[in-house]
Amino acid sequence: MMVSVILYAVITGFIISVLISPFFIPFLRRLKFGQSIREEGPKSHMKKSGTPTMGGIIILFSIVITSLVITAIFSELNKETYLLLLVLLGYGLLGFLDDFIKIALKRNLGLTSLQKLIGQIIIAIIFFLVLRAHDFSTEIQIPLTDFSFDLGWGYALFIIFWLVGFSNATNLTDGLDGLLSGTAAIAFGAFAILAWSQELFDISIFAVSVVGAVLGFLVFNAHPAKVFMGDTGSLALGGAIAAISILTKMEVILLIIAGVFVIETLSVILQVASFKLRGKRIFKMSPIHHHYELSGWSEWRVVVTFWAVGILFSILGIYIEVWL
Repeated sequence: MMVSVILYAVITGFIISVLISPFFIPFLRRLKFGQSIREEGPKSHMKKSGTPTMGGIIILFSIVITSLVITAIFSELNKETYLLLLVLLGYGLLGFLDDFIKIALKRNLGLTSLQKLIGQIIIAIIFFLVLRAHDFSTEIQIPLTDFSFDLGWGYALFIIFWLVGFSNATNLTDGLDGLLSGTAAIAFGAFAILAWSQELFDISIFAVSVVGAVLGFLVFNAHPAKVFMGDTGSLALGGAIAAISILTKMEVILLIIAGVFVIETLSVILQVASFKLRGKRIFKMSPIHHHYELSGWSEWRVVVTFWAVGILFSILGIYIEVWL
């Protein structure tokens, strides 16, 4: 029964994204909601200037409709579903504002770093307060051991760090056609399996709704991309997967399953630290996917390789959590 529900959710999410994209993409183009390309980025990306962005709206619409409808029909809507939608839409709205400022006000960097950070923190605090009101466990379990530690009120700081960190990590990963769409589908698919193994069916339905939505979006986002998800999609996906790891109490496992996002973030941190401390860069450009581009790899080769790495990380995370 549950296998059928999962398939319904994936297929529904996919179909919604595929059906509305051909209508929404021309709408974005008519509004001149085209992507501005950063001058310091790879020169090959300049040809992407003007490609419609804010396609994350397609993803969010598909996820919300799919998760609510499928859950209502086959399960029961509860606080987990609403919490995940809160984080998804909260970070999605923040990303939308960032994208809108870039496009409408012609400010290429969008919201300031402080404005974005404050918004991310506020959403994370609301998420924590709801969990606290329902006596949610503040313990963190270390995989492969019987050891866990209780953070108490410090768990609030952890949630802020986790949601802010991973929303920014997925934002950094969204730099090539189809890169984030594919790696997000893989990571959410892994958590759908893990949530299902714990009989957390509502969370599993939400996760596979994301898989279907981003795969449908990938049809139009694969190289050469006809639309970009923008911060509207990337911030929302990062916040949502961090929230899933918290609700399933698999926070540490997220570091493995989302290994591609972690590596992308570390490459930026290492690049900045090395340049400030030594005056030298480690990579030709960061995030690291640009390093491989500038090393002569085609964009498609970089994306497919990162997808493959994401699959390996996901398999490892599932193996550690379920079988070890």
